[in-house]
This record gives sequence, structure tokens and C-alpha cells, in this order.
Amino acid sequence: MTSSPEKEGAIHLLSPRSRRIGRVGAILIRLFSLTMRWRLHDPDGLVENPPDRPMIWTFWHNRIFVVPTLYHKYLSSRKGVVLTSASRDGDIIAALVARFGCDAVRGSSSRRGSAALLGLIDWIRDGYDVAIVPDGPRGPRYRLGPGVIKLAEVTGALILPVRIEYGSSWVFKSWDLFRLPKPFSTVDVYLGPCTAVRSGLDDEAFEAERLRVEYLMNPTHETD
Repeated sequence: MTSSPEKEGAIHLLSPRSRRIGRVGAILIRLFSLTMRWRLHDPDGLVENPPDRPMIWTFWHNRIFVVPTLYHKYLSSRKGVVLTSASRDGDIIAALVARFGCDAVRGSSSRRGSAALLGLIDWIRDGYDVAIVPDGPRGPRYRLGPGVIKLAEVTGALILPVRIEYGSSWVFKSWDLFRLPKPFSTVDVYLGPCTAVRSGLDDEAFEAERLRVEYLMNPTHETD
């Protein structure tokens, strides 16, 4: 497996501690991923025939462990940037994703949210896909925040729901019930369907769109 070009400039802006942890994390993810049996479910053929406009990738917080590999395996032809929190954990994630070829925008719904949203708009207008964990950084679990819908409404980018299921995993006692796939587990990746959000939504229509995308991310209504 050839790795994506590292975003060395982005890495060097971070603390030495974050860079070290990010490097170790990237190595662990790559080693784990080599043992896994990956199964792609892409009924719209997005990998072979990607859309000609930017996408907003959305996935739940407790499945983020495999997302860097997912990007490398299936979406590496796309220019990508990840929204991370403005915390120390966000520094580590920024260092980690940089080693898979992604940039990072710092901020979240709870800190620097407006600045982060404006930053993502600029990246999208420059032709980048953006990746957002809509129930992070502190939940509630499996709840889609409004930022994804607003970003799609303002920019015209398509929302790409990404659902990830593990055949076998360890479940941690964190707020999100973080899942770490066991070696040699299956990893089912469900892409799409891509969805557009029209502009000028009133409050009722906006909430309907939010619920629709939330359902697409979790059609089985998982509550664990």
C-alpha cells in the first residue's frame, strides 16, 4: 500500500508531542488496516465516477479509527480537509490525518465554530472535499448537528453520508462508545447516497433536511 503524500507543512505547525502521537497513531492504523477485510458498498458508483463538485463527508465519531484508511483506499483522488476540534486532541488528529495526505481546519461546534465554518467554506470554494464528524467532539451520539446542513446550503456541496460497520470490535466506555475493530475483522463501508441541500430553507425545511441526512447516516437507527 502506497501512502498518500504527507502534509508536512501542516504537521510542523503542531507541537512535538502532537506530532509524535499522530505518527504513532498513523502507524497503528496502517498496521490494523492491513489485517482487515474491506467491503465497499457503493451503489451510486461514487468511487469510479465521482461528482464534479465538492462533497462533505460525514461519519459518526465512534467509527473514526478507520476513516484515514478509508480515504486512502477509496477517495484519495479527492482533495480533502478534515474539521478537527480546537483542543489538544484536535492537534493530535490534525497530525495524524496529515500523514494520510489531508489538511485540517481547527474548530468545532463548541469552540471557534463560526471561524471554522468560514474556513470550510473557503476550502470548498477552492475545490476541496471536507470531512466532518457531526456528533463530535462530545455528542450527543448519533445526532447530526446543524453545521453540515448549513455548510451544504451555503456552498452547494453535496453531502456524502459514510456508514461504517465492523464485523467484530472492542467497545470503549466513552461518551461515544468508541469502537476499535479487532484484527482480521470485516469492515463494511457504505458510501452515499450523495444528497444536495437547496438554499433558502426556512426553519421547518432545514430541520427536515437535518433529520433526512441523519437517517441516511444511520438507517438502522442504531442506539447502542
